[in-house]
Amino acid sequence: MQKYVCTICGYVYDPQEGCEDAGVAPGTAWEDVPDDFVCPLCGVGKDQFEAE
Repeated sequence: MQKYVCTICGYVYDPQEGCEDAGVAPGTAWEDVPDDFVCPLCGVGKDQFEAE
């Protein structure tokens, strides 16, 4: 699965790891991450992420 990077702070969302801080389980594809997801480091929205 493709990783996505926050264009503001560089946080990388890895679908294999998910994001426990945001309640996103491991194995969750980016398309299935909730629209209200925010970067756990800087707090910007999902629209500020780009495919790595």
